[in-house]
Amino acid sequence: MFGKRDVAALVAEFLGTGILTLLILSVQRSTIGVPFFVAAAAGLTVVLLMLVFGEASGGQFNPALTIGAWTVRKISTIKAILYVAVQLLGAWAAYYLYTYFVNSKLQPIGGHYSTRILVAEAAGAVILGFAWAAATYRRFLTGLAAAAVGLGLMLGIIAASTAAIGIVNPAVALGVKAWVWGTYVLGPIIGAVIGINLYAYLFGDANPKATFAGVTSLASGGATTTTAASTKKPAAKKKPASKKK
Repeated sequence: MFGKRDVAALVAEFLGTGILTLLILSVQRSTIGVPFFVAAAAGLTVVLLMLVFGEASGGQFNPALTIGAWTVRKISTIKAILYVAVQLLGAWAAYYLYTYFVNSKLQPIGGHYSTRILVAEAAGAVILGFAWAAATYRRFLTGLAAAAVGLGLMLGIIAASTAAIGIVNPAVALGVKAWVWGTYVLGPIIGAVIGINLYAYLFGDANPKATFAGVTSLASGGATTTTAASTKKPAAKKKPASKKK
């Protein structure tokens, strides 16, 4: 049986992915649909979504991140499958909502397989994977984690846009009619798995010593120790014995 928190997590991933897809569609298909504005809109949207839904589901909204998190055992197999399913459903629902708004069907924009596009999408997802892994392993506070992942997505899309559309999210690729297995689906998954696992291998076993405003610090200078001598209470003075008259 699913509890309330489990249902809330699935709803959060469904709504989050749907809202992200809808915002990207709205900017991508507009007169300002250049890569920078699409990236900025996606990054800002993820910041807001993580602030709203991050505590419920972890704020992934991306099958590539979910699969990457599963490979480092940050999410169970059952939950990963359910997350991917509701993320795809959210993007699918966003597509139909957008086409209802504009009263027109969208033409596919994914094109055909290209190794250059595959590598570009993977490179963008590596950046996003690093940002997500840093926020997870360093235990950032919600606001800082939202900023890190949102900025990571923005920069990842800009990087991928040099040779591809710049989606870095298989679910969004479904929603924007760019569902091509070899590029906009496989590319982000490969990149996210590499980015998250590489960060986990290099930095995931770090032992935090101190924290400042939610940011984990590896500097040991902030830690203070106390010795037994410093904590020992001073001995009580004996009262002088009263003299007999």
